[in-house]
Amino acid sequence: MAADSKVETISRLAQWRIENFGPCTYKKSDPFKVGIWNWHLSIERNRYLYIRLFPEPSRPSKDHPPIARFVLRVSNSGANRRFYISPIHERLLRTSDDFVWPVDSNFLGRFIIDVEFLDLKICPLNGGEASSIWPTDGAMQSLASQSTLQCLSRMLEEAIHADVTINTSEGTLRAHKAILAASSPVFSSMFVHDLREKESSTIDIEDMSQESCMALLCYLYGTIKQEDFWKHRLALLGAANKYDIVNLKDSCEESLLEDINSGNVLERLQEAWLYELNKLKKGCLMYLFDFGKIYDVRDEINNFFRQADRELMLEMFQEVLTVWKPA
Repeated sequence: MAADSKVETISRLAQWRIENFGPCTYKKSDPFKVGIWNWHLSIERNRYLYIRLFPEPSRPSKDHPPIARFVLRVSNSGANRRFYISPIHERLLRTSDDFVWPVDSNFLGRFIIDVEFLDLKICPLNGGEASSIWPTDGAMQSLASQSTLQCLSRMLEEAIHADVTINTSEGTLRAHKAILAASSPVFSSMFVHDLREKESSTIDIEDMSQESCMALLCYLYGTIKQEDFWKHRLALLGAANKYDIVNLKDSCEESLLEDINSGNVLERLQEAWLYELNKLKKGCLMYLFDFGKIYDVRDEINNFFRQADRELMLEMFQEVLTVWKPA
């Protein structure tokens, strides 16, 4: 019975697999953690199937009640899969009475309930604007760090004593050899050995746009904004791999793992394979097979297989064999 109550989570998706729901009227999941809260799902049968989502009563849910923006989906787990998808809900959730979704269908036996959290905000008890728990520009830093970053930002933006020119696909940028060399062994090697970059004080990064390259420089100077990091993650990942910037590569992998969905999972899987990102690859394969989202990308999967590496296809096939064992 315990397994029937367990909810699996990955990224911002939670999935509850109901193995046997007969004529009984109520079932509640075990708690599962998303964000800073523990959550429960429950189902109740009357005329409809009623699905509830609510936080577990606790200090975080009392002191920092969540405003959740989410989508629910119910599907049967047989060969002829049927899907019931809710509208996008945004609710302040305190108790099990704050949200209920009636599904006009008679689900029996085995079926799956998904809840995808699009955003989670903390509702301030003293009024004011709710703030998202997921990455924002509001990273707390000491005054000394802020002052240093302001200086570095000015050095980059105003090209103060800049000593290297970067040629991108759309224009040029000015930067500092010391910053680049300290951040990347590849850049460091360019300026140590008798290479063209050392003689001319120029670097060609023509596989990046000027905007993406500026985002790379802002990261190296410690002044990148969250929205720019998210916008240029894939370009930054390519640069991190090319110039051996390990911490940037790790940051990109963690970020790409946070918001996997049906619209980007195949692209993320391809990037994970290309850049040997094992955590991201594992997350994508779990999303597709363990969580059954392979059904959501049936239209795109044929084109993906035509372009995918043979070893990646073999790994996906092995994942299928592992997950879809005979009942």
